[in-house]
Amino acid sequence: MPAAFKKQLSPVLQDGFVVKRAVFQSCLELYPMQEWNLLMKKMNGLNRFKKKNNDFIRRFTAGVKIVEIDATGRLLIPKDLVSFAGIKKELVLSSAVNIIEIWDKDQYEKAIDDAAVDFAELAEEVMDFDEEADQD
Repeated sequence: MPAAFKKQLSPVLQDGFVVKRAVFQSCLELYPMQEWNLLMKKMNGLNRFKKKNNDFIRRFTAGVKIVEIDATGRLLIPKDLVSFAGIKKELVLSSAVNIIEIWDKDQYEKAIDDAAVDFAELAEEVMDFDEEADQD
């Protein structure tokens, strides 16, 4: 774990982390335990007697592992998750608001390059806040 990330994560290091498969990309997501617990609280509100909810929960939590960062700043990623993310040699840790994405370096660069084409349009669509709220 890079020193800068470790320093930023220092308030939550003792609680541990959850690492899991990402939903939309071939990467991993590292959740501080506090963030994971908030997410699980929301998921606990889903009606498990609806098949789609049950299927979603099963797929979302597939391969979830609790991990800790050791005293030297290392994080052991289970082999099944390394395989899922296609991590070969070099990896990239990317901050994604309240989680950290863990990518194979080549796949990360490809994902960034692929997204760059549509980024301006995507930014406009995603960040287009309600103009009426601006007028209030």
